Amino acid sequence: MYTALYARQSIDRDNSVSIETQLEYCKGALRPDEQQYGVRCFSDRGYSGKNTERPDFQRLMKEVRRGRVRKIIVYKLDRISRSIVDFVDMLRDFRRYNVSFSSSQEGFDTGSAYGEMICKILMVFAEFERESIVNRVRDAFEKRSDMGLYTGGRQVYGYRLCETVIHGIKTKYLVPEENEAEQVRYIFDAYSQPSVTLRTLQAELLANNIVPLRGADWTTGKLGSMLRNPVYARADADIYSYFEQKGTRIVGGLESFSGRHNVQLYGRTVHDASLDDWSDMKIVLLESEGLVDSETWLKCQHKLEQNRQIGNSLSNRTSWLSGKLVCSLCGHTMTTVRSGSRRYFMCSGRTNKKTCKGIKPTIYVSDMEDMMDGYISEKLKNIRGKNKDRSAEDTARLNELKLKLKSAEQKLDSVAEAVMNSGAVSELISVLNEKALKLTEEKRHYLSAIEVLERASSAETTDLSKKWDKAAFAEKRSVCSILVKAVSLYENGDAEIIWNI
Repeated sequence: MYTALYARQSIDRDNSVSIETQLEYCKGALRPDEQQYGVRCFSDRGYSGKNTERPDFQRLMKEVRRGRVRKIIVYKLDRISRSIVDFVDMLRDFRRYNVSFSSSQEGFDTGSAYGEMICKILMVFAEFERESIVNRVRDAFEKRSDMGLYTGGRQVYGYRLCETVIHGIKTKYLVPEENEAEQVRYIFDAYSQPSVTLRTLQAELLANNIVPLRGADWTTGKLGSMLRNPVYARADADIYSYFEQKGTRIVGGLESFSGRHNVQLYGRTVHDASLDDWSDMKIVLLESEGLVDSETWLKCQHKLEQNRQIGNSLSNRTSWLSGKLVCSLCGHTMTTVRSGSRRYFMCSGRTNKKTCKGIKPTIYVSDMEDMMDGYISEKLKNIRGKNKDRSAEDTARLNELKLKLKSAEQKLDSVAEAVMNSGAVSELISVLNEKALKLTEEKRHYLSAIEVLERASSAETTDLSKKWDKAAFAEKRSVCSILVKAVSLYENGDAEIIWNI
């Protein structure tokens, strides 16, 4: 059996104690009666003490379990571990194999009860220090992200990183990489079209030989992640409203959403950004420019969200209404069933679950599609395709009005809350009510101005109902998924259409 000396150095710095110096201190801690035993040295250079995944430490523990070690000496306690949990496990192993433990600088030995008690107390402080470091790093990350500073991570496709100074701090910011940015714009423009799916978009990119200029080939997953990423959107009032409705914490004043800069999403990966709960996330306005206008980006989000809700039900090609018809009796969707040469809708609660008696009349697929065809056509007559050539001045003015409208709404909410909390002070309530009336009038003014500007900039419009009449199956399915939330069928065969728009 021998005495083991263990040393660890995470980073070789001027103010750190070297491995060699630590081992010399350990040798100096050997008592005269221990000189007769052999001594072996173990050391780990470049490893943290927050866990035990260190090669020489693991080799030392194997020697302990084989019964070859009688004592372990370290320079300081935190050299062998910074985790109280790991250290307690070590002590348990040391006791099991009759190994004593000593720290040369802290002056105690676990051979005595007093030394073991002091050892545990010191380890508590070591663990506290490690937790303090973690908290400082996390706080620094939060501070940097709130300021819009670069916090690392994978480089965003369509951008390159350039050195800059923000708020007097050296950092990096995103600059468009034009060739990649052109591909990003193409992907957003293509997917925003009603008939395009992620799979058809992938096929179109391959057919046109549009390959990634960096990274792996296009996949539906990669395209979906790109389309969900808000870093590509030019953040304006509509982007602000979108994230506000999601419950996301928004860092930066409302007036900063001018329609030029982009935002960074924190708190979850972009892959998970389609989940419903956004309350634990935040967006921060960046100094860099967005690549895609907010209207196109929001169209893509709406499609992605609709696709997630519809799921696999739309893979059924028997009807472009598949997944939209719902039985009012049980809440299950209607599936298509063949009867001779015709197909009809039947409640899945009746066919699969056996829990519903179903709709009494027979609802044929062709009849329901003809009925919905007419309703959707009428709906589209009232939805005019916007002129894509809106001037930059009109776009800026429109966003300015929307920001002022949003600001008035927020102030009105604050006034309403103040009225609720004002108690019975009639004078205060009177003042607040007067303020609320002014804000309401201000809100009406902005709404009117927005309506006038949108109507003026959309003088040239497209009759979408004419396009609907010539739409193919996939196009009708996509338009239906955007316009129609559900069609509720009642027991007597009556139908109620619940529109998204």
